[in-house]
Amino acid sequence: MGTVIAEQTGFSLELPETVRQVQEIVRRFAQERLAPHVRRLDESQILPIELLREAGASGLMGIFIPQEYGGAGLGYYEYVAALIELGAVDGAFGLSVAAHNSLCTGHIYYHGSEAHKRQYLPKLASGEWLGAWALTEPNTGSDASNMDTVAVREGEGWRITGQKNFITHGISADVYVVVARTGERRSPRNATAFIIEKGTPGLLPGKKEDKLGMRASETAWIGLDGVWVPDAQRIGEVGAGFHQAMQVLDGGRISIAALALGIARGAYEAALKYAQERHQFGKALIDHQAIAFKLADMAMELAAAELLTYKAAYLKNTGQPVTRYSAMAKYYASEVGVKICNEAVQVFGGYGYVKDYPVEKYYRDIKLCTIGEGTSEIQQLVISRDILREAGLE
Repeated sequence: MGTVIAEQTGFSLELPETVRQVQEIVRRFAQERLAPHVRRLDESQILPIELLREAGASGLMGIFIPQEYGGAGLGYYEYVAALIELGAVDGAFGLSVAAHNSLCTGHIYYHGSEAHKRQYLPKLASGEWLGAWALTEPNTGSDASNMDTVAVREGEGWRITGQKNFITHGISADVYVVVARTGERRSPRNATAFIIEKGTPGLLPGKKEDKLGMRASETAWIGLDGVWVPDAQRIGEVGAGFHQAMQVLDGGRISIAALALGIARGAYEAALKYAQERHQFGKALIDHQAIAFKLADMAMELAAAELLTYKAAYLKNTGQPVTRYSAMAKYYASEVGVKICNEAVQVFGGYGYVKDYPVEKYYRDIKLCTIGEGTSEIQQLVISRDILREAGLE
C-alpha cells in the first residue's frame, strides 16, 4: 500500500531545512514566552492578544501567506511543524494560531479578490489584526447547507441577519469572514461568504463559552442584526460560499491534526519523563512492563499520525486533491491523541488528575480536536464518500 501511495502522489518525507528552522523558532517562543503563562491563561480564560501579536512578529500568524502580502511565504510542512510545537506547550494558543491562519486568513487568501488580499492580509499576517471565521450556527453545525443566517440583496450591498456560534475569536476579532445563506435551504450553491469588519453596525459579539479545555482560546457566539455590507465585501461569486468553506476546511483539518499531534506529544513526553522519575515497588515506573507497553503504543501512534499529517501537508503543498487525506489526518491524529492523553493521565496516576501536573490540561484540551472543524463522524463521512466516488459508486 505504501508503495502505491508513493507512486500516485510522489510523497517523500524529506522535509526542507526550513522545517527545522521553524521548529527551533517556535519551540523557543513557546518555551520562553508562552510556557510561563499557560496555567494562568487557562484558569482565567484570557485570550493572550499581545502574545498573538508577538507570534505575528515572528511570522506565525501568516505562515503560508506569500511575502508580497506580508506573510512568511512558507508552506504546510512548516505550518504543521509550528502547530506541533505550540500544541506541545499550550493547545489553546495553538488553536488560536490555527484558526487565524487556516480559516479567516486562509479564506481571504485562497478565495478573496486582489483588493481583499491587499487590504486585509498584511494586517492579519502581521498579527496586527485578529481574524474570525463564522460558519457554525446553533441549529446547524455539521448541517451547514441548512443554515439560518441569511443575506439578502439590498441596494449596492447585502443585509445579513442571523446568529453564529462556537466562533474562535468571536469577541476579539478585528475582521470576520461570515458565510450566509443566499439561496434555498440545502439547494446547490446556496451560500455566500462576506468580509465584515469589527464595529460594523449590527455585528454583535455575544457570550463567551466557558469550556472544558482550550480555555485561553476565545470561543463565542456572534449576532448579525441586519448587518449591511457593500457588495465589494463579498468573497467570490454569489453561491460559492459553501464550496469555498469546504476547501478552507481541507486545509484547516491539517492544522487540527498538527495541533492534536502537538498536544499528544506534550502528554507523551510528560508521561515518559515522569515514568523515569517515579519509583514504585523498588524500581522506576518505566521498568514495569505495563507502563513501558503504554509508552510504546503512545510512541507508535504518534509516529503514525505524524506521517499521515505530513502526507496531507505534502498534497496541500503540491496542489493535489487533499480532501481525503486531510480528513484522515484530522480523524486519526485527534482520536489517537485522545487515547495518548488518557494514557498519560493513567501513567501519572492520582497526580495526573491534579493541576500541578501538566497532563490534566492536555487531557482536557485534546478532546476539542475530535469536534472542531468537523467531528470524527463527519471525517468518516468525508473519507467514505471519497472512496465511493473513486470506485464509481457515488
